[in-house]
Amino acid sequence: MNKIIKTTTIAAISDIHSNVFALEAVLADIKQRGADQIVNLGDILYGPIAPQATYELLMEHQEDIITIRGNQDRQIYEATTAEIVSNSTLSFIVTELTKDAIEWMRFLPFDYHLSKDVYLCHGSPTDDMTYLLEDIKTGQPVVRDDASISSLLDGVDSAVIVCGHTHIPRTVVLSSGQTVINCGSVGYPAYEDDLPIIHKMQTYSPYANYALITSIDTQQGKRWQTEHIKVAYDHKKAATLASKNGREDWAFALNTGRVL
Repeated sequence: MNKIIKTTTIAAISDIHSNVFALEAVLADIKQRGADQIVNLGDILYGPIAPQATYELLMEHQEDIITIRGNQDRQIYEATTAEIVSNSTLSFIVTELTKDAIEWMRFLPFDYHLSKDVYLCHGSPTDDMTYLLEDIKTGQPVVRDDASISSLLDGVDSAVIVCGHTHIPRTVVLSSGQTVINCGSVGYPAYEDDLPIIHKMQTYSPYANYALITSIDTQQGKRWQTEHIKVAYDHKKAATLASKNGREDWAFALNTGRVL
């Protein structure tokens, strides 16, 4: 009999995008499931919902959460006056956020080695704008081939690599035996972007997404288990604020998990 000696569970969250309502629901679900560690993979406060309230909720749990930054965290603290003036959502965000919130993001690390076995990044190990698992040249996400994903890992040899950025929950096992997990988005279930080309990322539901990653130590060695969790919450509250703040596209995505 392969006796289990110890289990350790990591709750991976990402891409909250100022959705404090989704974050509240996810943190409650994580607590109920008894995860040992929470990790937050970035893109935290950018969004037309509740940036400051999201920051304040995270500060209540800061001792329990290891956080790295995402590309849109950088977008906030690197924004020029011209960029803020030309982007109504960015203007709303920087007006609402306190100096402490902006400085907190500025000093978040790019990536993090949680242990020898677990590595965290937002996009890829070298670029927070790169989709590690998906190719979007057709305008829709298609999983990259094994060699392409391995190349993008750029030498990271951890058994488990956890990322975010695409908002699409996914677990891929490579020929190397490594497992790459995208935990999906807590707060923004669908979007359209025009970089590097126009493409759509859609989950087709309004649920808040995160992942539970469990290491299982047995007499014969360690194995890993991933569970993608979808949490129902009052998404209409988030959609209402997005609409109030001039983003009907966000409101539609929050209500449907689809892009207009």
